[in-house]
Amino acid sequence: MDNYALVRKIHDLLKKAQSYLKRTYNSSSEFNRRKFFNVTVATMVLLLLSCFMLVQVMSAIQISNTISTVGTLKLSAGIGVYSDANYANRLSTIDWGTLEPGATQSYSMYILNEGSSALTLSMSKASWSPSSASNYLTLTWSYNGRTLEAGAAAQVTLTLSVSESVTGISSFSFDINVVGSG
Repeated sequence: MDNYALVRKIHDLLKKAQSYLKRTYNSSSEFNRRKFFNVTVATMVLLLLSCFMLVQVMSAIQISNTISTVGTLKLSAGIGVYSDANYANRLSTIDWGTLEPGATQSYSMYILNEGSSALTLSMSKASWSPSSASNYLTLTWSYNGRTLEAGAAAQVTLTLSVSESVTGISSFSFDINVVGSG
């Protein structure tokens, strides 16, 4: 049963209880007034239990969303991206791990200007799979726009944020394009 059907069923039950309460209250006998009180209490309990169940169902749905990920780095000539400060391990993919809705994951890397002239870096994202992933995922970086002289490096942190409202995605991939100009 989906959430809408559950809410609809609760609404129908409450409407029936309301109708019954109106009929019972209009009767003048003491028995019917006690019955009215008992039905009112039962309705309140039903309402509270229904709200509790709905919150539990919504929480279970949000907790069950996990996303497996991979990001591929595409570089322009003269730029090297490494996972370590010694520039020994060239980086071509980033495994973001398993992410939950609302999660933020960071990854540090080192960008080395391997060319012979100064460069300013820019980053873009492309080839989202599925394409709807770009609606729920945001990638930022800590690069401040300073010029990288030839042979110089910068430590950069990429941060991937997942929207709380992510739906329909169990895994994704995308390309991170790092371009040097200058």
